[in-house]
Formats: sequence, structure tokens, C-alpha cells
Amino acid sequence: MKLSFSTGRLYALFTILFLSCALQVQAARIPVLDVTAKHRPQVTTTAPATDQNLTGWISLGDRGRITAVKRRVGKSAAKATYLPNIRKKITSKSVIIMDAETGDTIFSKAPDNPRQPASTIKVLTGMIAIKSLDRNETVGVSRHASGMPRSKIYLDTKKQYKADDLINAVLLASANDASVALAEKIAGSEENFARMMTLRAKLWGAKNTICRTASGLTAKGQQSTARDLATIFRYLMENENFARRMQKTKVTTSYGKTLRNHNKALWRVKGANGGKTGYTAAARQTYVGKFTREGGSIIVAIMGSETMWSDVKNLVEYGFQRKQQIARTQMEKTRVAQAD
Repeated sequence: MKLSFSTGRLYALFTILFLSCALQVQAARIPVLDVTAKHRPQVTTTAPATDQNLTGWISLGDRGRITAVKRRVGKSAAKATYLPNIRKKITSKSVIIMDAETGDTIFSKAPDNPRQPASTIKVLTGMIAIKSLDRNETVGVSRHASGMPRSKIYLDTKKQYKADDLINAVLLASANDASVALAEKIAGSEENFARMMTLRAKLWGAKNTICRTASGLTAKGQQSTARDLATIFRYLMENENFARRMQKTKVTTSYGKTLRNHNKALWRVKGANGGKTGYTAAARQTYVGKFTREGGSIIVAIMGSETMWSDVKNLVEYGFQRKQQIARTQMEKTRVAQAD
């Protein structure tokens, strides 16, 4: 059958368009996978060849290699450290984690709320005694001192004791009777000594600490804060005599009595350098201590805890993780600043 002129022209045009599309497909070199193929064929693409041109380009790469998928331009290569919600893991009412080198706060929870400090305040008593008395100086015991409630080492009013033994009894065994005996020896009365403690606390950086007793037993008007305890302990641990005593798990007095350290963190928590525990019904559990690991040292202070040792362990682990994270961030900022 003969085609009309107009129909013939349309047929010719359709043929030209079909051939044109076929040529474009051939130019693109689109591969066809064989059903038995185990690997995809190598495809020539116009993918960017340089790092600068990678923005917006995502390639799956070869089989078994995921480098290109993981890589994203503009994001730090450093792997982020997962940090738990530490507030949900502790019972303490007031907390601070302090960088022992700089004094900067790493973490805090109500750090300036005043609370009864309990026996943690004995670190002031021990340090003042170290500075005020010779280690072999003798100390008498009044009825007031010997009548203190536990914890105590049951001092005898008829005997004299070496200052060195009583200082260890205060710092390690948290002895209330030894605290008062030292206070009376140094200042004439516990009341006078408590005023001395308050002044020393302010001198050593604790602005919200008021002492009424040498032992930390609950007293009206007596108070401290987690920040103050950490500040005081950070300063005191720079004293070699004080720090050496705080590291001992037990000592034997000159008269043969063994004093055991109440700070269980020394054998329970990695990196513990020393610390002081405390407890009264009003204060609940309190603690201040120093810990050192690779990368530096931290001070941990807690007040109003119901699960002291669990809180201390969780806070120490968190503190070092956070300290490392801060260090990495600072290094990255420095690197970027130098590059600019």
C-alpha cells in the first residue's frame, strides 16, 4: 500500500527521533547486568575526582567497602563520646566535679546550696593541726573531748597522746574525740577553734562555709557547700604532708592501735588519691575526694547522698569522660583557629 506524502514524512520523522534516542543511550554506556554476575560492572561516571568536589556526592563504593558511605564532608573525624545522664544516676542533693589543675567546674548540681557538712569538715581540723603542732607534741584529753559520740577512738582523759596520732585519727578514722582534743590544744576551746576553721576556710577559697564544731557534728548555723568542700580539698591536697596521710588505707599509732581509713574509694575506685567521708542524720552522706588518671585530676564533692559510694563511682567515671571531651573540643578549636 502506498503511503501518502504527509504520512511518509511523519514516518521519516519518527525514524529519525528513534535513532537519535538510541545514539544517546549508546553514548551514556549504560551497563546491563548479567543474571549470573557476582559483582557490578565498572561504570565510567562523571563523579568528582577531588575532595573539594565531594560535597553533595554520595557513592556506595565497591562491594565490601563502606568508606565512602561513612565519609561526610564538613563533619569532624573525631568520634563523639557518649555521656550518660549523670543526674539520673545519683541521689546526692548537691554535687560538683572540679578540675583539680584549673579549678574549673566540669559538672555541678546545686553546688552552692548550704548544707550540714558532717565529718568532711574535719579536713580543716586536720590541716590546721598539721600547721599548728609538731608531730611529736603531746595532747591532753578533756572530759568534753572524751565524751564525744562515735565515731571515736576512745581517748583516755588520764593519758597524753602524740599530735601525729590524733591527726591520723581525725583524717582516717574520723574520730570526733581526737578532733576536739586537737581543737582544745590549739585554740583553748572548741568554740574558738571553730572560728579559726571558718577563717581558714575563707582564706583557702571557701566563701560560704561556717564552722561551729571541730568534728562536723550537726550544729545550728554550721554549713558548707559542695563547691566549698571541693575548693578546700583541692588546696589541701597540694600540701605533701596532708596528701600523704590521706592516701593511707591504715596506720598504726605510736601506742599500737590500728586506724583504718573510712575512705573506701581508695580500693574501690580507680585513681583515688585521698578523700574524706561524713554522715549525720541531718547531713546524710557527704564526701570529698581527689582522683587522678591519665589526662589529669579531678575533685569530687557530694552532699545529701543516700547512695554515697555508687554516686562517687558514677561521678568519677563521668568526670574523666567529660574532662577528655572538653580537652578534645579545645584542641579542635585551637586547630581550626590556627588553620584560619
